[in-house]
Amino acid sequence: MNNDNDQGFITRNLHADRADKPEHGVLHKPIHTSVAYTYDDARDLAAVFQGKMAGYNYGRQQNPTVNALQTRITKMEQGITSTAFATGMAAIGSTLFALLRAGDHMIASAFLFGNTNSLFNSFRNFGIEVSFVDTTSADAVAAAIQGNTRLVFTETIANPVTQVADLAGIGQLCQQHGLIYLVDNTMTSPWLFRPVSVGASFVINSLTKTIGGHGNALGGMLTDTGLFDWSRYDNIFDTYRKGDVKLWGTTQVRKKGLRDFGATLGPEAAHHLAVGSETLPLRMDRACDNAQKLAEFCDSHPRIRKVYYPGLSHHPQHERARSLFKKTGSIMSIDLAHDIDCFDFLNRLQCVIASSNLGDTRTLAIPVAHTIFFEMGAERRASMGIGDNMIRLSVGIEDIDDLLHDFSQALA
Repeated sequence: MNNDNDQGFITRNLHADRADKPEHGVLHKPIHTSVAYTYDDARDLAAVFQGKMAGYNYGRQQNPTVNALQTRITKMEQGITSTAFATGMAAIGSTLFALLRAGDHMIASAFLFGNTNSLFNSFRNFGIEVSFVDTTSADAVAAAIQGNTRLVFTETIANPVTQVADLAGIGQLCQQHGLIYLVDNTMTSPWLFRPVSVGASFVINSLTKTIGGHGNALGGMLTDTGLFDWSRYDNIFDTYRKGDVKLWGTTQVRKKGLRDFGATLGPEAAHHLAVGSETLPLRMDRACDNAQKLAEFCDSHPRIRKVYYPGLSHHPQHERARSLFKKTGSIMSIDLAHDIDCFDFLNRLQCVIASSNLGDTRTLAIPVAHTIFFEMGAERRASMGIGDNMIRLSVGIEDIDDLLHDFSQALA
């Protein structure tokens, strides 16, 4: 085989496990279910625990099957190392818990996904200040920076109104001010966009979504790009200020986040996610093409008031999305006409499924205000542009004619 760095994304991803020479010549890393490990010399066990020697000590912290998945995602994101978690939310929460302290301040997108928004509000109860700002504007982020600001968090494409953050502008700001730049790449995936290209310090992916792609396993991943200078970050404990300075942040996340919280990704889920990830580019290309055609159809339909999709020319960040991303994603939302009951509409759909997941092979639809953003309350939803008749769509890989027909009959 060619050198790993000379291969294209799809080839490198397909052969990721084989490149690490898994046991017995198998093509996929096997599922290792053991949680305990031993060594011929007990001194080696102690050396592994102390970080002086590579190896496995306990399943809550490391697993061969999970490590293979971490290596795969690191290559996808062009980072230096990755850390797996049980879910994407676990990855976000554990990372912030490990890197922030009481009295710190962080800046986050005002358009965050509902659960992430809820988590960040919970951090306020522990003495961490959070400013929610419009991250489509780097100027708005700059205006929110304080003396105690440590981190900026944004998603690439917001869910469900599809605002596209000024990713490059924020990256420059974070570099100038020495701030950790954490980018959630879930809505785009490493096939459409790599946050390392805009200076991200860390990249979050909910593996449950497009990377796994089949709605059969939960998982999250934190990828360290190696771009942040941890020697200048006061919150790194002395215990972890050793070895390669580029790994100090990840080491602290693994010790104070993954180990102490224990939000561990299981080997069975890791295997499902790794196998699913092999077809990520093919699935994403198809889903994005379907989303573009469905968005254009909905945009011209008299029973739909508004369509939110970065691939449409009237989207406020259309040009930005085209310049940043390989394609403009598989997520879109629509506002139905006022006289259409959103539940009746969903019940009339036959091919499209009413469900809460994203990035599945099947097209999924959900009434946003009544479900995933219900807990926020009407006032906050209104500030985010979420109305009672908004439907979010995660477009799948079905035949596009079948999707268009399904929408036509449901809107008739």
